[in-house]
Amino acid sequence: MIDLSKIKELMNVVGADGVHLGTVDRVEGDRIKLTKADSGSHAGHHHYISGGLVAAVEGDRVRLSASGANAALLEEEESGEALADGKH
Repeated sequence: MIDLSKIKELMNVVGADGVHLGTVDRVEGDRIKLTKADSGSHAGHHHYISGGLVAAVEGDRVRLSASGANAALLEEEESGEALADGKH
């Protein structure tokens, strides 16, 4: 896994295909907390991305190993529940 301490506030998170997924609010444990503005239809709270999806930290970008569309399906709520489970 990539050293998550290299990830800083306001870095862009992009999928392997270069599609913008969000902006880093901060790293919490082994997850990246995205800014509230990047929560899409679930606005008003933060979404999270597993640090295990990080392929590289390049300049001001965090590049994921999954495409933007696939990574969006893997976003989590603060509790760790997947957004894609249909409960949210």
